[in-house]
Amino acid sequence: MPYNRVSHRKKILVLFFGLTAVFVLLFVRLVYLMVWQADHYAEQATKLHERERSIKAARGRILDRNGEVLADNKTVCTISVIHNQIEDPEEVVRVLSRELSLPEETVRKRVEKYSAMERVKSNVDKEVGDRIREYDLPGVKVDEDYKRFYPYGELASKVLGFTGGDNQGILGLEVTYDEQLQGNDGMILTVTDAAGIEVERMGERRIEPVAGNDLHISLDRNIQSYATQLAYQAMETKEAEAVSILVMNPQNGEIYAMVNVPEFDLNDPFVLPEGTDPALGAKEQQDLLNNIWRNGCINDTYEPGSTFKIVTAAAGLESGVVTPDSTFSCPGYIIVDDRKIRCHKTSGHGSEDFVHATMNSCNPVFITVGLRLGVERYYEYFEKFGLKKKTGVDLPGEAGTIMHKMEDMGNVELATVSFGQSFQITPIQLLTTASSIINGGNRITPHFGIESIDPAGNVVEIYSYPVTQGIVSEETSATMREMLEMVVKEGGGKNGQVPGYRIGGKTATSQTLPRGTGRYIASFVGFAPADDPQVIALAIVTNPQGVYYGGQVSAPIIRQLFENILPYLGIEEYNQ
Repeated sequence: MPYNRVSHRKKILVLFFGLTAVFVLLFVRLVYLMVWQADHYAEQATKLHERERSIKAARGRILDRNGEVLADNKTVCTISVIHNQIEDPEEVVRVLSRELSLPEETVRKRVEKYSAMERVKSNVDKEVGDRIREYDLPGVKVDEDYKRFYPYGELASKVLGFTGGDNQGILGLEVTYDEQLQGNDGMILTVTDAAGIEVERMGERRIEPVAGNDLHISLDRNIQSYATQLAYQAMETKEAEAVSILVMNPQNGEIYAMVNVPEFDLNDPFVLPEGTDPALGAKEQQDLLNNIWRNGCINDTYEPGSTFKIVTAAAGLESGVVTPDSTFSCPGYIIVDDRKIRCHKTSGHGSEDFVHATMNSCNPVFITVGLRLGVERYYEYFEKFGLKKKTGVDLPGEAGTIMHKMEDMGNVELATVSFGQSFQITPIQLLTTASSIINGGNRITPHFGIESIDPAGNVVEIYSYPVTQGIVSEETSATMREMLEMVVKEGGGKNGQVPGYRIGGKTATSQTLPRGTGRYIASFVGFAPADDPQVIALAIVTNPQGVYYGGQVSAPIIRQLFENILPYLGIEEYNQ
């Protein structure tokens, strides 16, 4: 075939122009990347060689109603190593092992691990961190951090709660308000070369952390401290298993104190009690800790006993099935269907009006009131008073009421509920319902949170809580206050009297479940002043030894509490 010079030349020209076009496109692309996209790729290159180290933000403090700090921060250090930057591994292992009190083998594993950064130990005391920093060991980083610190140790431990190693809330208010208390972590950015060695001339960039918001709460450290002292005193003298004391403003639901002894040390919450079997497995140990951390005032339910007669009386008065002047006869028992239910006074109280029946805590009378109401109407009041719902207290893990279904209630069940047995509620539920009955009929929400304030001192949020008005009338509420004042003045609550003050209240002695074990719960709810309640308190003593009646065990606790805190709260003595 003859050689075609023209065809060959055309192919060369096509190839030439094609390559030229490709070259032009590549040149344009290169110019675009080097000029218009230069900043973007410079930033990407920097990021590729930047190493990040977190700077923990200070967690917001928790302060009581008077501004006293209950939860604070303590400066600690985090010690880390960067493998590629270490020049003398043996020296690093030796120093860190000695200063951090860690086995050399443990430190060596971290030093020899190929990683961008390996944490050796966190929550190191600042003094130790400063000493390590002074060695100036290449590849060893000492970053300041924060650890939660509780100035008063075990005070209000089950209310405040504590945080974990990551500074996140684990228990109590630390969990509920975790989002507000947490700040925004900062960052240290250092530039490294391809080998991971820091480029000293590039220095470092810092993104500063932002501290969390402070939380102001209604708890009063002084009241909490005194209530805790009384609780431990009662626990010791009565050889009780546990003692709980709740103190609240019945008008708005602000909680002044919530005590559950024994408490635990907030600065060392994972310590097991002395004498714990060292052979316990991890699950058993965790179960034991969970039990130690339980807040009995909100996490546990119990049969309230005669303190619940406050509810039956209010429902009876509100519905009109009973008046203060209604008369009854107590022979020491009452027959309900096929059951004989005894009064605590087996010889009977004889003839008495409703006020004296309340003063005497007479079971047959309250059963009669319950039966007059009937299952359906009693259940309606139970729900109207808010007893079927949780209180909404701003603590995690609140338990709900354990109550018969209405369709499963007969006269016997109604009778036992009427004087506070065969169902269970939490202490916070009892105190909230009693508060709502004596404060004019407004169902309040118990709470601790008042407001959160940012690091600059600005109010970020003022917390508000639901109020349900009219669960009883003002008239019924006033009558209940008068009757409960008589209980303390001349009835079973005499040991709750405080000279110079008008006190109202109700005692209770209930059995723990299962019945027949000889274990009792003694309790007393008291409020002052009786005509205009500004403070209400509940004391519960679990399984006291010897005398176990609420009027003799728990009422004196509230008396001593009120003797101390009523003047402190500025509540004036009563002038007759």
